[in-house]
Amino acid sequence: MTYPPGTPYGEPQPGPYGGQPQPGYGQPPPGYGQPPQPGYGQPPPGYGPPPPAPTGTTLNPHTLPDDDNVNPYVFCVSLAGDWFMSKGAMLAYYGDVRFEAVTEYTSVQAWVAARFSSPVYVQDWVVATGRGKVLIGDRGFDLNAYDLDAGNLTIKANNLCAFSPQLELKQSIVPGFVTLIGTGKFIASSNGPVIFVEPPFRADPDALLGWADCPSPSVHHDAQWMTQNIRGMISGALGRASGEERQYDFTGSGTILLQSSEVAREDPAVLRLVESQTQLLTNAQAGSLGQRLVARAQQQQH
Repeated sequence: MTYPPGTPYGEPQPGPYGGQPQPGYGQPPPGYGQPPQPGYGQPPPGYGPPPPAPTGTTLNPHTLPDDDNVNPYVFCVSLAGDWFMSKGAMLAYYGDVRFEAVTEYTSVQAWVAARFSSPVYVQDWVVATGRGKVLIGDRGFDLNAYDLDAGNLTIKANNLCAFSPQLELKQSIVPGFVTLIGTGKFIASSNGPVIFVEPPFRADPDALLGWADCPSPSVHHDAQWMTQNIRGMISGALGRASGEERQYDFTGSGTILLQSSEVAREDPAVLRLVESQTQLLTNAQAGSLGQRLVARAQQQQH
């Protein structure tokens, strides 16, 4: 966090009542302007905001920002209570801070279960509690903080790093996404700068970061590509289609968030989600799906 720089040394200073400087005012007499003695002119302790840390300065609890970016890739949370944080997002911290698994914390704090309603992702999150400065990051990706004001936003679960306990997290009907509801702050990563667009719009699933205040998307398939390439139909059925033949189709009003790259991280919770859905299959269907998955794995090895 930076502060407005002061008036450059030696420049004309304002008049005694805030008006324009008098003619010739502010010109130093001969010999004036030599370096002051140590401690001269320094404000008393605690006076005014701390000066910005020069580039390359080692940071400490007093020079770290409060709920702001340290740089484009690291965010500092000024913790005074509780925050939800993704496992692995914490880089370092100052102060008296504890990290408890959400699954364990719910046994003594009922509000956690009320705020975190996603059985698929619950084991991937912790509750940070206490007082201090917590530094978080994600794979060297860009980090940004966002404020929700009585709104709702659905975001890719892998890119959500932390959120304040005033928000509620729900599991989205779209696999791999979660929904935040209410008023509060959350921190999300993106592979490159975030782009904001309005519907109607179609997005590559890998580039899609999230959407706010608009209906959930439908899946659009390129009919010409699908009919001309039977192998593409099989790949699409197994979730291997790329953004050129399968997109998320947004309609209505709202805002869509895109990251500047299609490179996505593997989401371990997707496997748990798919496994839970296989209970709906008959034994014959499960066997057929197993054969397809084996064939796909063998094809990728060659």
